[in-house]
This record gives sequence, structure tokens and C-alpha cells, in this order.
Amino acid sequence: MNIHEHQAKQILKKYGAVVPEGVFALTVDDLLEKVKSLKTDKYVLKAQIHAGGRGKAGGVKILNTIEELATAAKELLGKTLITHQTGPEGREVKRLYVEESSNISKEFYLSCLVDRASSKIAFISSDQGGMDIEEVASSSPEKIITTKVEMDNEISDKDCDEIIKIFDLTDNAKKQVISLIKSIFKMFISTDANMVEVNPLILTKEEKIVCLDAKMNFDSNALFRHPEILELRDLNEEDPAEIEASKHDLSYIKLDGSIGCMVNGAGLAMATMDIIKLYGEEPANFLDVGGGASKEKVSAALKIILSDKNVKGILINIFGGIMRCDVLAQGVVDAAKEISIGVPLIVRLAGTNFEEGKKILDNSGLKLISAENLDDAAKKIVEAIK
Repeated sequence: MNIHEHQAKQILKKYGAVVPEGVFALTVDDLLEKVKSLKTDKYVLKAQIHAGGRGKAGGVKILNTIEELATAAKELLGKTLITHQTGPEGREVKRLYVEESSNISKEFYLSCLVDRASSKIAFISSDQGGMDIEEVASSSPEKIITTKVEMDNEISDKDCDEIIKIFDLTDNAKKQVISLIKSIFKMFISTDANMVEVNPLILTKEEKIVCLDAKMNFDSNALFRHPEILELRDLNEEDPAEIEASKHDLSYIKLDGSIGCMVNGAGLAMATMDIIKLYGEEPANFLDVGGGASKEKVSAALKIILSDKNVKGILINIFGGIMRCDVLAQGVVDAAKEISIGVPLIVRLAGTNFEEGKKILDNSGLKLISAENLDDAAKKIVEAIK
């Protein structure tokens, strides 16, 4: 689960990090009232969307007066920002954030995330922070270092020294950054975060280390332990189909292709997506109905796939273990009674209660095509949509 910048900064502040003072609002009038509390000669206006690259897309502005702020806020609120992370459809700006300006002396990059390959936390640091960090990663990878640390109650001074060695700081600034890293590490462990990114992390002309921007992502499977984090969820920033899928405990991610996929098991789902690409088409989604799905869950999954207007055909690939093929088949039939399936439907069933499932589908009156195996299923769905 992602959260907004202003929310991430409040969490960082709670754990001892230094962030600029700021206010957020959902309307321009409310924003102009709240900024009266800020003590600054310049205002930094920021669009709040769950995507990076806002600065290059015109989503960050520095204003000198309240009048300039009012004009810019009216232009920005409701605007669709298109960045390298939003895709061509962009994201509508529905909330604004204003903070006090900072006197920047130097910009750095600092992030940490779960490294699943090593079961450690990877800290990534660079002395080339700012809007062009992706370009730095591409053209000058030696200017970015990765330090992997053990998942423990706290991070050691030795690890902190390794993380910041690329920064080349004075002793005073070094102490501040080490304190920040320890705060981030504690927060990361305590909240079950997946990723924290501070870009830029700045050194001000007053010799202060400040988190000028912040992004956070949390493990959705651990949110039951953190109701205070779950409250920060902004459904306006999420795909409606993905929101609906979460209500039914379905693992669903919308993609840009034309073949809808319903599969049980994440590994089989990825293999199904891969073989669709192998035969020249693109998957419209990742959808794992899970091992013990009910017919109601399967029915909901099919409806979610069909809600995507880009779907030209559906491939159902079920290997029955815990998941019973007859339950899957009945769910498909139930969904078909409620909504019209106007696209080709290819079904490959194998495993537990395969014969019973096949009979349910054969006697349903649905226009579907059976497949013998995954390769056969992929060939048939690609041929069918053409």
C-alpha cells in the first residue's frame, strides 16, 4: 500500500527525522487558510499523487507570495499529471501540499527496501540526489551504492558508515544522517514497510540534514497489525478493479494487454502471462484466485476481468490441488448468468475434480473452448482474439 508524501513525512517526523513544516488540503480555500501558520518567505506547492516524477510534470512549484500560491493552486488542483510512473492516462490531482522553502546546499539520495533474495534490508545511497536519479542510475551506476543489513532491532554504526561513505559529509552533518538512518530503520521494521525513499535528502546552508521528499510503501499483508497505517489509504489513487478485488481477497493487478487471465497460484499465473507473451499477445491482468477459492470468489474474479474494456478474450488456467475444478467451473457458470461474456473464453482444467468441472462447463450452454494443456490454451486464446 502506497501513501502520500505529506503522510510519509509525518511518519518520518514521528520517528525523529527532520522534515520541512507543511500543510495539506483538499480545497484551495482550505489550503490558503492553513498556510498562514507557515513561517517562510517562499512557498513550495506540491501535487499529491502516488507517482514519482511530479517535478518534471509541473507538479512542484516555488511561489513568492500568497497571491501566486492561490493562482498556482487553482491551476494544479484537478489537473491530470502525466509522469514516467503514471502512464499515459496520468493521475488527477485531488490534494495539495504546501511546505516551507529550504536553502539547499547539497542534494543526496537515500532509500531502503526489502531485499528478498538475501532476506536483508538494502539501503541505496548516492550523492547525486534529485529529479535525475534515474539518469544517474543508468549513466553513472558507480555513483550509487547498495548496503545490505540484517533485519534486526537496530542498525549498527558500522552499517551506517558504509551507507553514507559516498556522501562526503562534515562530522556535524554525518551525525545527523546517521541519526536519520537509525530512525528510518526503526520505522521500517516497526511498520512492516516495503520501501522508504527520501529523494532528495538535503544538506541546507544552515548545515541541517532535511528530508525534502519522501515516499513509502507498506506490506499489505501486514496491515492488520497497523490500523493507523491502513487509515492513510487513499482509494482515489487506486484502480477501481483492484479495490474491488481486495474486497474478495483476490490478488489482482491490472495490466495493459488484451487477454484476461484467471489462474490459481502466483507461479502458475506468471507462467500463464509469459506464454501469452510468447505467442505474441499481452496479458490484461495478473489474477490469482488462490488455492481455496469459493465459487463466489471465482464469480467475482470473472466479473472484475470483464470490467476491463481492453479485454478481448479470457484464459482460465486452473491446476486443481486444494482448488477444486468443479468449484471453479460453477463459479464461472454463476458469473455468466449475471453478466454477458461477449469475448472468447478458453478453459484449461487439470487436477482435483477435473472431470466434474468439465461436465459442469460442458452442460452450461456457455460458448467456451477447452484446452488440453497450457501451451494449447495459449495458442487457442491468441488465435481466438485474432
